[in-house]
Amino acid sequence: MRVGPHLLKNRLIVAPMAGVTDRPFRQLCKRMGAAMAVSEMVTSNSLLYGSSKTLRRANHEGEVEPKAVQIAGADPAMMAEAARYNVERGAQIIDINMGCPAKKVCNVMAGSALLQDEPLVGRILEAVVGAVPDVPVTLKIRTGWDREHRNALRVLKLAESAGIAALAIHGRTRACGYSGEAEYETIAAVKAQASIPIVANGDIVSPEKAKQVLERTGADAVMIGRAAQGRPWIFREIDHFLATGRRLPPPEVAEIHQVVLEHLDDLYAFYGEYMGVRIARKHISWYTKGLVNSGVFRHAMNQLETTRDQVGAVNDFFSQAARASNYLQYQDESMELAA
Repeated sequence: MRVGPHLLKNRLIVAPMAGVTDRPFRQLCKRMGAAMAVSEMVTSNSLLYGSSKTLRRANHEGEVEPKAVQIAGADPAMMAEAARYNVERGAQIIDINMGCPAKKVCNVMAGSALLQDEPLVGRILEAVVGAVPDVPVTLKIRTGWDREHRNALRVLKLAESAGIAALAIHGRTRACGYSGEAEYETIAAVKAQASIPIVANGDIVSPEKAKQVLERTGADAVMIGRAAQGRPWIFREIDHFLATGRRLPPPEVAEIHQVVLEHLDDLYAFYGEYMGVRIARKHISWYTKGLVNSGVFRHAMNQLETTRDQVGAVNDFFSQAARASNYLQYQDESMELAA
């Protein structure tokens, strides 16, 4: 798949996730096989450009290309300025957020709330594309506002007219949030009429599901979000399965232990001691979810306040797991099959 001048090495993209797809996580997923990773959304409010949070989100130092930044907002002029701001700081792809279902985003008519106002959608797309003519602009949407108002096909036409380089579609409406199952018929209908690459998103949790979604929708790529939390090796698993039709063996405890330690080191270096420890807690929880004895471990780990203590607890947990088996042991078979 190609996004503007960028030819991706495979069909796997990391979905932008607020509070998750920071630079350490994007880098990790790329090392594990993802072709592209989109940053967590950056505000279009210029008053916040100097905030530490915005500066961290716009930090791409040492990141593997292409560097993609998602911007969010509802004012065309502010969105255009946000695009220019991020391109000046190294963004090679600008992604527009019209897919986030969070109330705090939709309540200010941003994210997927914009799908209710197609003329405004068109103005935003034209403004952003016009602001960064030498950089590809992509768009992420949902299938519509609610099940009675699925308008992804009309948004496709607006996107193509404005010069959008690729369109990612989550197979739920804004009203669905993350409940129920994603549907792919709308994505397939959009792909059938599209002249730009289409990326399918939603409930892609295994190599088999990725292959099924690509076949059902005809999409050019898949975008994976929540399934990569605590399991970044899902990208190499999917890439291998799509190429060979065979599953890779699961990673051994020793490798996962090393992945976690490297991830923690990156988080500590990126955020510093205080924030790094706190942000690391959720990642450690995801890495150990469903594992034997993980409940007691996570409770104790969440009380730790220093990087030294946190790393020590992680080392103890995975060393004990390795003594029991070369592979992680889950509390029930369904968890193991999903992992």
